[in-house]
Amino acid sequence: MQPVAEYSVTARPDRCIVEVYDADAYLGDEQALKAAEQHVVAGNGYHVYLLSLQPDIPVNVTIRLWDGTPPAPPADAEGQVAVTLESETGILVVNQLTFGPAGEVVLPQPGVYTGHAWWAGRQPAKAHYDQILQRITDDWTPGQITEAWAESPIQERYVLDLVYTGPPLSDEDD
Repeated sequence: MQPVAEYSVTARPDRCIVEVYDADAYLGDEQALKAAEQHVVAGNGYHVYLLSLQPDIPVNVTIRLWDGTPPAPPADAEGQVAVTLESETGILVVNQLTFGPAGEVVLPQPGVYTGHAWWAGRQPAKAHYDQILQRITDDWTPGQITEAWAESPIQERYVLDLVYTGPPLSDEDD
């Protein structure tokens, strides 16, 4: 079974965090962020936080949309968690806290999307990051450090497998 749509972007996990949110829901959620510290991926319905173990090596974020129940994560997935994202605009932003948006994905339609998130490569990326930190000396240039981060033997990745479940929920405050 193939996804209906797939979008991938590389993002720097500034402060170890990458977030995915509806284009109009850019205010953060401290409670959801704390939950991500325990579960790797967590959200509040409008935001999903992805928590890396390192802040500098770019990670891959993939959003896949399915017609029906998304397939199970692959055998090499380090973990998975259920997620829900509501998008009133039909646009999801993949954001790198300080560096700003890494990209946007236009959904087929605004609405509520549910499914699961899974991740792989967190531990090997962290191990590579720690090895580089041990090798850095005072004479390293920023370019050399960036090049060393790029030599990571494995791509840390986060995948959101989602299915459309209905229109956006009405806001009672409107």
